[in-house]
Amino acid sequence: MEEMTRRELAFCYIYSQEVQGQNSKAQVKLFLDCTEVEDGRAREYVKEIAGGIKEYNEEITNMIANNLKSGWTIDRISTVDLALLKLAIYEIKYKQIPFKIIINEAVNMAKKYGEETSPAFINGVLAKIIEP
Repeated sequence: MEEMTRRELAFCYIYSQEVQGQNSKAQVKLFLDCTEVEDGRAREYVKEIAGGIKEYNEEITNMIANNLKSGWTIDRISTVDLALLKLAIYEIKYKQIPFKIIINEAVNMAKKYGEETSPAFINGVLAKIIEP
């Protein structure tokens, strides 16, 4: 099995917390221990992302909801797509990582983990969010 990037690990954690409805320091530690992440930088990155998304979850969720096509609600978004969007938005808005890098990474992860329509959906929502 190929080794996951730290961004993929963060995505997997966000996905798991979306499914479980929990995001706590204990959950992050359990996730990192169960996935046997030994890279200290990757562990810190996942902890930082988890904490940031927990802190800004309401704002991030509102950004997603406000940039969906007419007639769409956040409940219609697959858990994979929602986790990818939350990760990407947090990194763009709160970590100030250049949006071109993040959108490219999010679309690539959508191709790998999402449904057939996921890459275009992720790209479309993120493009609307970064519009000036």
